[in-house]
Amino acid sequence: MYAIIRKNTYDPGKLAQAGPALAEFQALHAAQPGYAGSIDVDTGQGQRLIVNLWHTEQHARAAMTVLLPHVQRLLGPLMAGPSQFLGAGEVATTDLPLQRQPPQRLGQPGHPSGSRRDATGTR
Repeated sequence: MYAIIRKNTYDPGKLAQAGPALAEFQALHAAQPGYAGSIDVDTGQGQRLIVNLWHTEQHARAAMTVLLPHVQRLLGPLMAGPSQFLGAGEVATTDLPLQRQPPQRLGQPGHPSGSRRDATGTR
């Protein structure tokens, strides 16, 4: 799992009215291949620490290309300053339950086309 950590500073007045824009961006974000989740920590006075989780660094890079125009359109007007990149890398440990599993490959167990077993464990 790969994480990107940023600090965003929003205009508190604009943020208070930004529900639809934030929801639209989150839906776009969550629809990207390899998206594993986000943690958004409100540290007060419009400041947020954001941790975005991806299955791989490649997924994160591909999503960044797709999402950048949406960040500018939906989040840019809410910002009081530029987003600060704090760091990125492989997640060393987590105890978060993985709600979004990596996509199953065709033919793997768990994929609809994979081998199926009945309740006794036979095919």
